[in-house]
Amino acid sequence: MALLTHPLATVADYVDYFSRQKLPVLRHTMREFETMREEIDRVSSKHVASIVLSDPLMTMKLLSYLETHRPVSQNHDITTIDRAIIMMGLSPFFETFKELTTVEETLAAHPKALVGVLKVIGRARRAAKYAREWAVIRHDLDVDEITVAALLRQATDIICWIFAPDLTQQVFALQQQDRTLRSADAQRQVFGVTASEIQYALIQAWKLPDLLVHLFDESRSDHPRVRTIKLAADFTRHVAHGWEDAALPDDIEAISDLLHMSPEALLRRLGAPDEALARFLPATD
Repeated sequence: MALLTHPLATVADYVDYFSRQKLPVLRHTMREFETMREEIDRVSSKHVASIVLSDPLMTMKLLSYLETHRPVSQNHDITTIDRAIIMMGLSPFFETFKELTTVEETLAAHPKALVGVLKVIGRARRAAKYAREWAVIRHDLDVDEITVAALLRQATDIICWIFAPDLTQQVFALQQQDRTLRSADAQRQVFGVTASEIQYALIQAWKLPDLLVHLFDESRSDHPRVRTIKLAADFTRHVAHGWEDAALPDDIEAISDLLHMSPEALLRRLGAPDEALARFLPATD
C-alpha cells in the first residue's frame, strides 16, 4: 500500500484516496475477535460491542458496512454498536470481519506515526468515556449515540496518521513549534484543507450515520448533545498536557454550565489533583 506523501488538490481527492484504502483495526481488536470466534457459544453481543467501542477504526468499519448493506425495508440509520451487532448476528459478524489488517502492520515502518495514532485513539476513548458520563448526568435520551459520536469525532485525524503519516507529522511539528496555532490552521498549511472538511465528506462517502453530521456541527453549539461531544474532546486534549494547560479553566467553566454542577464537584469527579484545585476555584477567606 502506497502511503500519501504529498498534499492533494481538493477535499474530494482526499476522500477518493482514503476510500481506496483498506481501513485497518488495532491489533488488540483483531486478537480479541480471533479468541471470541473460537468461543462464539459463550460470547455475548455486549462483549463484542465493548471491543468494537474500544477501537474507533472498527467502529467506523462496522457502521459503514451496515449502511452499505442495509435492506430495503430498513428506513433508519443504525447509530449504536449494540444495535448494529444484534442486527447482524454474531456468526455473520465474525464471518464478515475475519480478514482484518492492523494499524501496527500498516505503520511498521513509521514508528513515530504509530505512537501518534495510538495517542489520538487513546484520547478518543477517553473523550467517549467523558461524553457518556456527562450524557448520563444530563439524562440524554440515547447515551450510546453520544458515546459513538464522541469516539469518532477525531476519526479523520486517526485516518491521516495511518495513511498520510509524514504529512500528519508535519502538522504535529507546526503545533509543537507554536502552541497557539489552531489545529485547523496547521492542517490547512500542510494538507491544504482541514480535517473537519475531510470528515464531513467522508461521512457521506462512507455512508456513516447522518446523525454524526449533526452532532459534529459546531455551529449548533447551543445544543447540549453537540456541546457534550465537543467539550469532551476539548477537555481530553487539553488535560493531556497536564492540569496547568491554559485552556482548562474555560473548559471547566463550560462543562460546569453544561452539567449544572459546581466547579468543585466537577473537578473532584474528574479526578483533578488537590494542588490543581486552587487554580480553578475562587479563594475563600
